[in-house]
Amino acid sequence: MSIDVLNPVAIETRIRDISNRIAKSAGVCNERYSEFARTSHVYELAFAKAYMAYDGPAHAKKYAAEIATEHERTARDVADAAYRYADRLAKALESELRAYQSIGASVRATFAVAGRGEQ
Repeated sequence: MSIDVLNPVAIETRIRDISNRIAKSAGVCNERYSEFARTSHVYELAFAKAYMAYDGPAHAKKYAAEIATEHERTARDVADAAYRYADRLAKALESELRAYQSIGASVRATFAVAGRGEQ
């Protein structure tokens, strides 16, 4: 078990590091969502084309289109998972930031009364 030294400087440094990671995570989330939107559009378009191109019975059109667009759907699902992961990571960083802000307030309060003894 490791014990972190919690002093105001170390806490402020950690808060700054987390804030920088949060700022970068916005760009990552945007990239991941853009890729998801792009792959979703590719899948929907391919599905529609496959659906309309199928010459068999009407009740089988959907299934034929699903089979024909398996790769596009997989790419969309992978992009969706990547976006959701980036979004969860960004939310976890925000929670970590709030925790360090709370710890920082406690440490500052402790330092403010340190050494005063009973007066």
